[in-house]
Amino acid sequence: MDEMFEKGLRIRKEVMGAEHVDARLRASTEFTDPLQHMISQWAYGELWGREHIPRRTRSLLVLAMMAVLNRPVEFRLHVKGALNNGCTVDEIREMLLTVAIYAGIPASVDAHDIAKEAIADWQRTR
Repeated sequence: MDEMFEKGLRIRKEVMGAEHVDARLRASTEFTDPLQHMISQWAYGELWGREHIPRRTRSLLVLAMMAVLNRPVEFRLHVKGALNNGCTVDEIREMLLTVAIYAGIPASVDAHDIAKEAIADWQRTR
């Protein structure tokens, strides 16, 4: 395996949790293996591995994009990742209020509901 994939896999586990990443990789098939490789190498190695902005800032950006794009499964996962990266519940709420104004109240309402559940799940595991 190449260096950037290994770096990305390490960061992915730090952000999303090793249990989640390992489960995704175990569930991967010949069809989905290339996507899992791309996610680890490019998303986490190449992008999340950049140090120009803190991970917590990147988490808030990703959350905002997932809310606006209406990607509830990824949004839920990244709420937990944002909390793992040190984002506070208040910061997540403030980001979602910004989403409401700039991208629409319906997107923010849905994201608030998902975030509330994801935060409670994350807090129960701590």
